[in-house]
Amino acid sequence: MNGVTSSPRHAGPAGAEAWADSGDDTLRRAAALGDIEAFAAIIDRHGPSMFRYARHMLNDYGDAEEAVQDAFVAAWRALPYFRGDAPLRTWLFTVTGRKAVDLFRKKRAVPVEATTVTDVPAAGTDPAGRAVEAGLLDALGAALAELPWLQRAVWLLREVEQMSYAEIAIVLNTTPTVVRGQLARARVELRHRLEAWR
Repeated sequence: MNGVTSSPRHAGPAGAEAWADSGDDTLRRAAALGDIEAFAAIIDRHGPSMFRYARHMLNDYGDAEEAVQDAFVAAWRALPYFRGDAPLRTWLFTVTGRKAVDLFRKKRAVPVEATTVTDVPAAGTDPAGRAVEAGLLDALGAALAELPWLQRAVWLLREVEQMSYAEIAIVLNTTPTVVRGQLARARVELRHRLEAWR
């Protein structure tokens, strides 16, 4: 594929919306044939969670945006060769993870901002409760930033993205047994670091 087709099958104002109810396999096949509207639907469907994952891993909005953009460019180019051995979402997270690793290696680790841990605003109107919650999120963010890369990735994919052990193993190019072990270590380490919040 040399580029995006200029007249995709579902072009027009309702282009991406026309694909909204299509399954990932249908979107993948159409995008692999050059349908930009199908690819736009893939971006709409999976982009937010890919960004959330990259943001948690990189601790930086700008870097996360760059990683996800790079991941989508790489995905667009590779879709014609993707056989569908793994679910599309899993494959996209694999590509995003690789792009995040590339950026991470270029920069030193910095503490996770509290806002990267959750997008949910503080519950209720209780100022004391908000302060406690903000403090807990700060502590969780700092604890996550100190985890080894693999443990952080496993914890985020399992606890935030709700992926199965098998999916995480595919994303991280490892085995479900390694995923379980890394997740157990991450949970123990986070529990230890957040002991004061129990």
